[in-house]
Amino acid sequence: MPDANSRLVYSTDGTDGGRVRPPVTPRGSSQAAPRPADPRDGYVRVRREKKGRGGKTVTVVSGIEGTAADLDRWLKLLKAHCGAGGTRDGDVLVIQGDHRDRVQARLEEGGLRVKQAGG
Repeated sequence: MPDANSRLVYSTDGTDGGRVRPPVTPRGSSQAAPRPADPRDGYVRVRREKKGRGGKTVTVVSGIEGTAADLDRWLKLLKAHCGAGGTRDGDVLVIQGDHRDRVQARLEEGGLRVKQAGG
């Protein structure tokens, strides 16, 4: 009966007819723990993204703490300030276009600590 924690994979190195057993990691341990997307250190992070959006550039704002209504108010304010569309995806605000400097200035006026993330 095969071990429930392993499965056969195929390889081209010629061992055992092309079948090799991968190393089995014990349950409960992980090789690399996933890093949280944004640390909860009190900073709001503003970054520009283009990947996975059909070549369109967006400004992503994350780390704003508050209720869904608070996030919706921030989104409405930022969209009006930038003159662009946008949406809220969970705890993340997405503004259409590259408006990092405008968004950062408006968030700082609102009393938040802001960092620009990414390149």
